[in-house]
Amino acid sequence: MFLTNQGILPPVDEAADKIKRAVKARDSYSLVLDKVKQSKVVANHHVESKQDGTVPQVEGAESPAMEGNDVALVPMPGAVVSSQVTTNIITPRKPSAMPKPKWHPPWKLYRVISGHLGWVRCVTVEPGNEWFATGSADRVIKVWELASGKLKVSLTGHISSVRGLAVSSRHPYLFSCGEDRQVKCWDLEYNKVIRHYHGHLSAVYSLSLHPTIDVLITAGRDSTARVWDMRTKANVHTLTGHTNTVASVISQTAEPQVITGSHDCTVRLWDLAAGKSIATLTNHKKSVRALIFHPTLYMFASASPDNIKQWKCPEGNFIQNLSGHNSIVNCLAVNPEGVLVSGADNGTLYCWDWRTGYNFQRLQAPVQPGSMDSESGIFAMTFDQSGSRLITTEADKTIKIYKEDETATEESHPIHWRPEILKRRKY
Repeated sequence: MFLTNQGILPPVDEAADKIKRAVKARDSYSLVLDKVKQSKVVANHHVESKQDGTVPQVEGAESPAMEGNDVALVPMPGAVVSSQVTTNIITPRKPSAMPKPKWHPPWKLYRVISGHLGWVRCVTVEPGNEWFATGSADRVIKVWELASGKLKVSLTGHISSVRGLAVSSRHPYLFSCGEDRQVKCWDLEYNKVIRHYHGHLSAVYSLSLHPTIDVLITAGRDSTARVWDMRTKANVHTLTGHTNTVASVISQTAEPQVITGSHDCTVRLWDLAAGKSIATLTNHKKSVRALIFHPTLYMFASASPDNIKQWKCPEGNFIQNLSGHNSIVNCLAVNPEGVLVSGADNGTLYCWDWRTGYNFQRLQAPVQPGSMDSESGIFAMTFDQSGSRLITTEADKTIKIYKEDETATEESHPIHWRPEILKRRKY
C-alpha cells in the first residue's frame, strides 16, 4: 500500500532533531543535569585553588566551607561533610532483617494402625489424651488407645462416610457428622447415640465444638454452616454467604468465634452472637480445604493448593504465605512448639516453622502394602494434647502416628536458611 512512497520521505532535519533531544533531556533529567554542571564547576575551582593556593568564590556558593559539599553529588575526598549533605545523598536501603527460624527436631513414623475397611477421613483426640477416635468411609467410628494403638470400641450408626469428629471437653460426648447428612451426639458412657441434629440439606463435611459454651457448629455441601444448641438440638443460626461447599469450620472463645473455609476460595469470619459475616478474606485463588488456630498465638492458618496463608485475628489481617506445598492440601495441624504440618492428596507431609514460614522437613507417607500408589492421600491430622505425637488418617485405610526423632541434633539436621534467595511474599 505504501510501496510507492518508499524512499521519498523528507530528510531528517538535524537541527530540529537536536532541539527535540535537548528538550526531552531537559524535561526528564533537568535536576541531574544541573547537579552535574555544578559539580564540574566546583571540581574545576577546587583544582584551581590547589594550584594557586587561594580559595576562589564559586557563583552560587554561600561560603568556602560549604563549597565542595552542598552541591556535589558525591563529597570530594578529604572534604568535611556538612550537616546538609545528608539530605542530598541517597542512602542505600537496608535489606529486611528476616529472623532465623527456630530449630525443630525432624519427625519420623513409628506406628501404623490398620483396622478400617475404607478411607479414613477424620480424627480427634480426647481431652485426657488417653484415646483418639477415627471415622471412615466404611461408616464406622473406631476408638483407639493412644499409647498402645489397640482398638477399644467400634461405633456403628452412620449410613455413609463419616467426615467429622469432635470430643467435648466438658461432657462425655462425641459428635460425628457424615455424608448421610446426619449429625450425631454419642454418649460415651453408654456408647449410644442420644441426639440427632436435623437440618443440613446435603453431606456434612466438618464440625467444631465451641470451647466454652454448649454450641456445635457444622458445615457441609449445602454452602452453609449451622450453629446448634447442643442440649435442645435447636438450629440457633444458619450462617449463609458462601457460594460453594464449606469444607472446614473452626471455633474459638475470642472474636472471631467462628471461621469457615470454602471451595468458593474465600475464608469468612463470623459474629456468633449476630449470626452474620464480619469479614471475607479473598486472598486465596483456589479452594480452601483446611483451617487451624494456633494454640497460643492469636492467629490462624488456611490451606489451599496455591498457598498456606497465615492470618492475624480478629480482623483477619494477612501475615505471610507458606509456599511450596504445591498439591491439594487437605489438612493442617499445629502444636504449641510452633510446628505447623500440612498433609496433601499425594501423601506428602510438610513441616513448617510457624513464625518464619521455613519448611524444615518433607515426608512422603509410605503406602500400605497391597494399596495402589494413588491411595496415598492424607485426609485428616491432629496433634495429641501434648503436641508430641502427630496422628494422620489416610487413603490406604491406615492411621499413622509420627513422633519427634530423639536422636536428631542441630548438627545432624542443620537449618538450611538462605533468606537472600527467598522471593518476596505476595498476596
